[in-house]
Amino acid sequence: MPTFQYEALNASGKPEKGTIEAASNEEALQRIRMQGHFPTAVREQKVKKSATSGAAASSKKKKKKGGGGISLGGVSKKQLTLFTRQLSTLQDAGLPLLRSIQILEAQLKPSKLKTVLQSVADDVEGGMSLSEAFSKHPRTYDRLYTKMVLAGEAGGVLDVILQRLADFMEKSQRLKSKVVGAMIYPVAVLSVAVLIVTGIMYFIIPQFEEIFLDFGIELPKLTMGLIVFSRWVAGNEPDQAFPGAIILLASPIVAFVLFKLIRKTKPGRAAFDWTFLKFPVFGGLIRKTVIARFTRTLGTLISAGVPILEAIQITRDTCGNWVYERALNKVHDSIREGESFAGPLRETKVCDALVVNMIDVGEETGDMDSMLSKIADNYDEEVDVAIGSLVKLIEPFMVILLGGMVGTIVVAMFLPMVAMINSLNQ
Repeated sequence: MPTFQYEALNASGKPEKGTIEAASNEEALQRIRMQGHFPTAVREQKVKKSATSGAAASSKKKKKKGGGGISLGGVSKKQLTLFTRQLSTLQDAGLPLLRSIQILEAQLKPSKLKTVLQSVADDVEGGMSLSEAFSKHPRTYDRLYTKMVLAGEAGGVLDVILQRLADFMEKSQRLKSKVVGAMIYPVAVLSVAVLIVTGIMYFIIPQFEEIFLDFGIELPKLTMGLIVFSRWVAGNEPDQAFPGAIILLASPIVAFVLFKLIRKTKPGRAAFDWTFLKFPVFGGLIRKTVIARFTRTLGTLISAGVPILEAIQITRDTCGNWVYERALNKVHDSIREGESFAGPLRETKVCDALVVNMIDVGEETGDMDSMLSKIADNYDEEVDVAIGSLVKLIEPFMVILLGGMVGTIVVAMFLPMVAMINSLNQ
């Protein structure tokens, strides 16, 4: 009869190891449970035929445990949120932590998250805490994530903290999707418009220019300006190194790369973030989005039991705007010196009076986390309204812009034709 090695938790929750004889893996599990243990791992004991075969089996086992292969890409927020919620459910059901991670890892297809979970499972099995295992993978589990897990482990409420973390990630992702979705429409319309106008300048206008030259008529200034621009786009100007169409098509990509590079520097990031907040319409939307993000982050951390100073530091590093990072840094320093939260935040003048007053009330009542969550929910609704208003404003603006571009080209081409018809009638 086969012999199975097992790892289990006894009635007092302490880990135990041993062997048991059974006809199958299912029977081994049943016998272990009958002894009053909760099995976490059961493996059939292999008989080593020789040193060579034993070494080969060990090598094969290590290869299988390591996952094998190369996983491309990263872990999406949606995938990480789903994992967090599933881990919370398994913990709430009473399954051992290691077994929960192994179950979630086994159901995943080959991916970056599967590879990370294999490493996390190995670390947890080796005696490392879950937060420590997560902290070894900062590209997947950021500082906010690991600190909340650490707080859940310390308080013995890991399942509750993971549930809150999943809710937080879903709401944050929903807010980000709304903002990105509002920007897709104008960017797509402008991109198509630039492609169409570039094509007209490159292929169509030069043919009209040949017709006008054959008739030898004097061209209006508007038509001449359009023809000069067309020559530049097509690269027909004297001493022109390359077509201007390359510049038109490449400039958005170059501008985006430069924007990313400049934002990597502290002065550049500070200048961009401050300027964006001053934009009409867009500035208000950005401000509401940042306030909703930092209040929800801070409220979630405080509710998880993270100390206030550490929670502010994490929130500062994840709020995504230099102006609010500086404000939270001042709040952090003031609290460390014994002051309240609301007073220093009011002095920075980056939040509305409503936000500061609600935080002040939260401090007085000892219900700061709940008050911060209410602020975040309120600003989420305001962002929804602002995005709806922005879309309604953008749509007519796009129509006017495209109509003006097309109208200018049509008028510029038809003015010489009117002159040609008049000359033929004379």
